[in-house]
Amino acid sequence: MSMAPQFALVDVNNFYVSCERVFQPRLERVPLVVLSNNDGCAVARSNEVKALGVKMGTPWFKMKELAIEHGIRALSSNYTLYGDMSNRVATILRDFAPEIEVYSIDESFLRIETVAHLYGGAPAMGQIMRERIAQWTGLPVCVGCGPTKTLAKLANHLAKKNPVFDGVCDLHALSRQERLQWMHQLEVGEVWGVGRRIHARLQAMNIETVLDLRNARPADIRAQFGVVMERTCNELRGISCLDLEDIAPPKQQIMSSRSFGAAVTSLAELREAVSTHVGSAAEKLRTQGSVAAAVHVFVQTNRFKNDEPQYNAGLLVPLADVSDDTLALTESALLGLNLLFKPGYRYKKTGIMLTLLSDKTARQGTLFDDPAARARSSNLMAAMDTLNRQYGRHTLRTGATGTTQRWAMRAENRSPRFTTQWNELPEAH
Repeated sequence: MSMAPQFALVDVNNFYVSCERVFQPRLERVPLVVLSNNDGCAVARSNEVKALGVKMGTPWFKMKELAIEHGIRALSSNYTLYGDMSNRVATILRDFAPEIEVYSIDESFLRIETVAHLYGGAPAMGQIMRERIAQWTGLPVCVGCGPTKTLAKLANHLAKKNPVFDGVCDLHALSRQERLQWMHQLEVGEVWGVGRRIHARLQAMNIETVLDLRNARPADIRAQFGVVMERTCNELRGISCLDLEDIAPPKQQIMSSRSFGAAVTSLAELREAVSTHVGSAAEKLRTQGSVAAAVHVFVQTNRFKNDEPQYNAGLLVPLADVSDDTLALTESALLGLNLLFKPGYRYKKTGIMLTLLSDKTARQGTLFDDPAARARSSNLMAAMDTLNRQYGRHTLRTGATGTTQRWAMRAENRSPRFTTQWNELPEAH
């Protein structure tokens, strides 16, 4: 007889901010924001900043006065550090349960029904996970447990917002009346998958709280919103409809794009940027074992500068044959860029998207196939990926990416990459 499913969601609190504080303890209790690409908007806020009313996505220039008044520090995003710390947390969690889904950079789902008893139950297991992650990485986490993924997500929210749970909320450990009472206190917008538009439509149906959605007739929810929301309704009732995704499904499109640190006017610099984006996207394409049949390339000016001429355009360039070769993909992308480029504009952003993806192993041959050339391409790409994994991203790249890259995004306040670069290791004084 199979056991009823039980899920745990482990979420790192204020992930980007917490990563920065691990290696810079002086930032503890300091109001801190981490900014998006080119130091534009707040993508992470410490609790001190949240208490000041700063919303996610607030542009940095709009909070300058508040920053002066309250001593808010701003750091550029350090994605290399955050990615490495995320991997370390996931590695620790794999020691606790055989089934894990890394849902995002700071969240992971685990199936724990077969292992929770080894730790004295889900609440005790959650506390042990918190202690181990804190000891081994320095990061604070909260844990939510429930019979479905949606309820585990909800429990994690309760653990994070209510000190009474001490960082771990197990809905199984609450009485039915207690569970319903907590659901009654939460707005329906707190449910996983209920976005702003669905929230407004639910309110129009007098569904205001999580409990209201739980008690709604699933058939009515399906009629209004479709099968996905019906599953959410059932999950809130404790009926598990969503299993773990042990292996993330292959992406149907792979995009790489960044805004420039300063306006770009020359075709040469646009070519460097596009080539760099192709290199990043092609590496992801090979990692998931896919090939692309087309490359979409686009350019944009700064739409917020009304005093400058505007130009936004894109072009889909089909490949003669499907490929995962960075050189072939770059050639096609640059062909499209040459057709798109217009002088006299100050470009703010460019990017590419690899599309019409398919499984490389199911690749269909063509009349003009050259097996030897394809083998050389495969060996070259494998060597490039191996070197970049061993010595760091972009260690080996195409010459088209350039050397100066003056167009690269701003990161004037980025902290050191403490865990991945020898010359940036933390120092003890």
